[in-house]
Parts: sequence; structure tokens; C-alpha cells
Amino acid sequence: MTATETPEVPAAPAAEPKTDRQVRRLARNLTRFAKRHAVDGNTQTDAVVEYVGREATRIVLVGADGQWGDQVARDPETAKKAVEAAGLTLHEEFPNDVALRVKTGQYEWSRMAGIQIGGPANA
Repeated sequence: MTATETPEVPAAPAAEPKTDRQVRRLARNLTRFAKRHAVDGNTQTDAVVEYVGREATRIVLVGADGQWGDQVARDPETAKKAVEAAGLTLHEEFPNDVALRVKTGQYEWSRMAGIQIGGPANA
């Protein structure tokens, strides 16, 4: 190398895009949910992506045991990528068999009653 040449410096790794980080984080949470709600080793978890508004998209999950939960993503594309990365079954809308599998508890019923007919406060 001569005095006028500059040594080659390896390029710094590009920062990971924010969307990729969110997809990985969501996929990790979705996978945990599936494992937590497995029945006899069956981790089959169904997911439905629901548009909430300009700022959010909801991923509704139904585990093999009928328990349900949700996660919130920034947009539908991020939500769908996370569901795919977690290996869950994605539905455009709730199929009857998935809806029938959902188990609701006292908490959900009291919340629904409070909203509908003046039941317990929903604080």
C-alpha cells in the first residue's frame, strides 16, 4: 500500500429495519402463546389479523386449548409476517370451528355484561 492509498474498512452492518425487529418480537410472543396453550403436544394456534385503525392491527390468537389472546402490530403486513414467521395458521376471518373452540371465562363475561347491560364497572 502506498502513502496515498487508504486501507479498506469493512462497511458497518446496516441497522436492522424497525419492521423486521417488530416481526421477530411478535413472532417470538406468538410462538410462546402457542406453546403455553398446547394440548398433548399439539401447538396448533389459529390467528386472525384484524385492522384496528391507521396506527394498529390486532392479531387475535386461539390456542389448541381454546384460550385466546391478542397482540398488536403496527400494520397488517407486519402482523401477517409475524404470524407466518411463528408458523401459525392465518385465517382471513374466524372459521366456525375456531370460534367454537374459544373458551371464555368469568372475566370476559363480566366485561361483556358491563358493556352491554350496565354490569360491573369496566375500570
